[in-house]
Amino acid sequence: MVPLIKHLGLVEYQQTWQAMKQFTGARNADTRDEIWLLHHFPVYTQGLAGKPEHLLHASDIPVVKIDRGGQITYHGPGQIVAYLMLDLRHWKLNVRGLVRLMEQAVIDLLAPFGVIAQGREEAPGVYVDNAKIAALGLKIRNGCCYHGLAFNVDMDLAPFAYINPCGFAGLRVIQAKDLGICAPRSELELQLAQNLIELLQQHKSEKSAQSCTFAEAGSCESSRFHTRHAPTIK
Repeated sequence: MVPLIKHLGLVEYQQTWQAMKQFTGARNADTRDEIWLLHHFPVYTQGLAGKPEHLLHASDIPVVKIDRGGQITYHGPGQIVAYLMLDLRHWKLNVRGLVRLMEQAVIDLLAPFGVIAQGREEAPGVYVDNAKIAALGLKIRNGCCYHGLAFNVDMDLAPFAYINPCGFAGLRVIQAKDLGICAPRSELELQLAQNLIELLQQHKSEKSAQSCTFAEAGSCESSRFHTRHAPTIK
């Protein structure tokens, strides 16, 4: 079953984070996966490995220490945030695979606009000409994930100047508007969700096909083994 898509609009960070934790803590094997699409009021979030020195200047923007991986980043109106509440076992995914999948969803979102983007093995996220346009962060609990990705569309980028984005000093941050992409945020949001679902289904299908091929090969090998060593019946 494909994930349920929820459009939450402009929401406070704390209440959304609590809702993600509650959803994940209460889910069971029959719980349908969900993808939440939203944007936040201004907030800095600092991951489990976050170092205080990456907040360069104090401001009136709150800093929330949270349970995802990674360092500090900024969320604000005009950004697309996609929170993925997924059972990774259902999609035959590990964490690295999900990170690459989220990056690819953003890369595929930008491609029709003639924008070439890429991920980085050493620094998860999506980059255009060495400037970061999307940040990623995840929390895994009992084989299920929450948190997700933040894609900059049309927002005030000034608050990024008060931090080392994702822990990298001097990292430039960019947004879709700067690249000449004028499509409405709602339209980009829907396309991003579609990309995520298509990539999840594609990955699961490929993994299932590989498993079937492996099982068939094993069955054939087992058959040959038993044929060679079967006792003669007289």
